[in-house]
Amino acid sequence: MPLNDVSLPLSDRHAVHVGFLLIPDFALMAYASTAEPLRAANRLSGRELYRWSHIAIEGSSSRASSGIDIAADHRVGTDAPFDYVIVCAGGDPAAFHHAPTFAWLRQLARRGVRLGGVSGGAYVLARANVLTGYRVTLHWEHAPGFREDYPGLDLRRSLFEIDRDRMTCGGGTAPLDMMHAMIAREHGSELALSVSEWFLQTHVREGGVPQRMPLRERLNIAHGPLLSVLERMEAALEHPLPRAELAREANLSVRQLERLFRLHLGCTIGERYQRLRLDRARLLLRQTSLSVLETALACGFASASHFSRAYNRRFGHPPRSERIARTKASMASPAFDLAQR
Repeated sequence: MPLNDVSLPLSDRHAVHVGFLLIPDFALMAYASTAEPLRAANRLSGRELYRWSHIAIEGSSSRASSGIDIAADHRVGTDAPFDYVIVCAGGDPAAFHHAPTFAWLRQLARRGVRLGGVSGGAYVLARANVLTGYRVTLHWEHAPGFREDYPGLDLRRSLFEIDRDRMTCGGGTAPLDMMHAMIAREHGSELALSVSEWFLQTHVREGGVPQRMPLRERLNIAHGPLLSVLERMEAALEHPLPRAELAREANLSVRQLERLFRLHLGCTIGERYQRLRLDRARLLLRQTSLSVLETALACGFASASHFSRAYNRRFGHPPRSERIARTKASMASPAFDLAQR
């Protein structure tokens, strides 16, 4: 994505203050990939360009999904003078509901504080209603539920997005690339490249590249027409495409295409399509409040009964079990206790 898409002016009077809002069960790798480039920028420049603080929902620390606790400098609602507040969330961010957090994020937005989200952080920002009119991305695993919950937001499949005073990325190591873009914008490409090299990042990715491996690498398939068909299938899960249309896409007969599916994937076209749709359904059941019937329809099934039978064959339990398991997991999360207060 072009680095001149938005201006992020610097202050000559103080180091840029970044606040990390750590939602319970946040992803440690995504947090570290966001925070460590700031430390490296200070070290390599020989100046304090950035300083950072940690913000907890409440209490004296925040616990990552790995069980590691990070001590908090502030709690939600603080009036500390942040230039940025970046929300780090993982696990099941769609289940996070904490009105004081959302109100505080809206207050920060009104004050002109730049807001960011890594991994599932965009879900929290969307809950706070501070992403309207902005390009946004988040970890691909959360995208199906996010799209259902917020159809009006401009969700991209990109690695990261920096749009005016909002910055979001997909988590994992993607923040290394996002922070490279931010540092380059604020302090020049030479320092940003030095930071990337310090972390042995031999290839800096642009924001617009996709989060997931290409199908060619993911499935170890080199057959171009077959890959084109598989991409069409992944893009059309709610309204599955007929075999004849897929065959035309590959300029093959249906019989030839079926033969390729068995050779390269060990299944029929229909079996592959159903597997993709059921995998998407499992994500929706885990991430949204859609009913079993609504989930079935969103994934191209004509009825809840057909969907339930197929789901049970694929995963060994009925779809309603996912909702029960999610409820139990949410109740066991520290964020659930906070939401009840």
